[in-house]
Amino acid sequence: MKPFTRLSGVVAPLDRTNVDTDQIIPKQFLKRVERSGFGQFLFYDWRTREDGTSNPDFVLNWPRYQGAQILLARENFGCGSSREHAPWALKGYGFTVIIAPSFADIFKMNCFKNGMLPITLEGALIEEWFQRVEASDGYRIRVDLNAQTLTDSDGFSCTFEIDSFHKRCLLEGLDEIGLTLTRTDKIAVYETTHREPWQATIAMPRRNSNEYD
Repeated sequence: MKPFTRLSGVVAPLDRTNVDTDQIIPKQFLKRVERSGFGQFLFYDWRTREDGTSNPDFVLNWPRYQGAQILLARENFGCGSSREHAPWALKGYGFTVIIAPSFADIFKMNCFKNGMLPITLEGALIEEWFQRVEASDGYRIRVDLNAQTLTDSDGFSCTFEIDSFHKRCLLEGLDEIGLTLTRTDKIAVYETTHREPWQATIAMPRRNSNEYD
């Protein structure tokens, strides 16, 4: 997993509450076993019309938000099913940071596992960021994970909270496999000292054939 330290990116606002994972990546596209290839189907039912053409009314199709790497969202983002395809689709599309007042727990954990940074902010700050994003074309935010800050070009800034474990994993680029590999020395010690399965087997006493006569 690629380490995440800081990012300066265009912000796209998604002004909808309770965006669930079936809206993020519709079920008909969950046929791939790889993590790649889902970005093109992100918000497919919103981004496209029934005839398959682009929907000009959907915010991510607007020219000013092309190439956005930061998604600004509303309450309970990522609710619904626990499909990990949702962060795969968001990341495949180009998003690395998602800012919202609240996230579904499983979705939030899946973001961390895939090198994405979900940032939770209180409602007043979310409103302020929405106003700033919508007021300027090409609006950018600088995200500094080490300092835990968000800053725009006008100097407006705020801090965000993140637990030390997930912060470390993102800074060092550690997914679950990478985290396990940081403990190879302890694993090696265990492998050389633990008893073999056959050594731990307790021999069952042989019963006398007349025991139950």
